[in-house]
Amino acid sequence: MSERFADNVVHVVGVSAGLIAVPSLIIAAAIYLPAASTASLSVYGGAMLAMLGFSAAYHMVPAGVWKRALRRLDHAAIFVKIAATYTPFAAIKMRWPEGAVLLGSVWGVAVLGAAGKLFLATTWDKLAIPLYLALGWAGLVFGQSVAASLGMTALALLGAGGILYTVGVIFHVWRSLPYQNAVWHGFVLAGTGCHFGAVTAAAFA
Repeated sequence: MSERFADNVVHVVGVSAGLIAVPSLIIAAAIYLPAASTASLSVYGGAMLAMLGFSAAYHMVPAGVWKRALRRLDHAAIFVKIAATYTPFAAIKMRWPEGAVLLGSVWGVAVLGAAGKLFLATTWDKLAIPLYLALGWAGLVFGQSVAASLGMTALALLGAGGILYTVGVIFHVWRSLPYQNAVWHGFVLAGTGCHFGAVTAAAFA
């Protein structure tokens, strides 16, 4: 099996799972949860599909005129997905004003990061991984409030997802590793699954 084929398989699995999971979550939310919860989950679900979809498009499309644009969209979508993951927790579950401060902060950084990826020179790439990690772990600033607002299941899945993403970065930068891209994206998919479980558990608790 070629490395490119293995990576494509991971992407197909991720996009397929997302296309099943996200509509199911939003339909269930529309039936059982208040409108505000459904809206925040829709933001999260849309961002998750965008991240999975742009990543698949960038890595599966052959080199050509669209490759550079897809790369920018792929990297920008990661910022949006991180902020969107915090949205159901901060907007619905956390107390005021901690939730509002966390929500505004992560979205502010995400918008700036995504804009940098879309419109600035590729030198912005050097800042991307530290910013992704800092944004992803931003909830630790309000750790007590986050922990108090979530059940143990959601909290454990949220932490597990963060650890998977963080450990996965090792494989992202380990360019000489065989099947490096497939391994890295496998960690991304596992982390995304954990965070989907955390969001679902918190929303329906």
